[in-house]
Amino acid sequence: MEPTVPLLIVDAANVVGSRPDGWWRDRAGATARLRDSLARVADAGLPPELPPPVEVVLVVEGRARDVPGTTGVRVVAATGSGDDAVVELVAAAPQRRRLVVTADRELRERVTTQGAEVYGPRWLRDRATPPGQSR
Repeated sequence: MEPTVPLLIVDAANVVGSRPDGWWRDRAGATARLRDSLARVADAGLPPELPPPVEVVLVVEGRARDVPGTTGVRVVAATGSGDDAVVELVAAAPQRRRLVVTADRELRERVTTQGAEVYGPRWLRDRATPPGQSR
């Protein structure tokens, strides 16, 4: 992807786990639903903070590790810690605008020291959920 295209990195486990909606009964299914809600972001962005186009990366781990990517969303299966995978993605693209979505305080600190912006799960839900669908 071009250095001018922002990189949106989503900590799937943290975002999925931020809502008590029964995700724990089907972690992979909840992660797939998150991935699907992000598919339009590559072309539409997340206005006003993030105009299009956007490269969207969903970092998955644990029971959700086998969730595949889809058009508009690249899925990265963490081989170890999901947090470490997010930090590696941020470090690998120092020339780009990098936005990380997580509520994890330690991860927030780790990526902001590398120049990434951090937003919480609610920010993402409020912007990525298509009109008419529940948030």
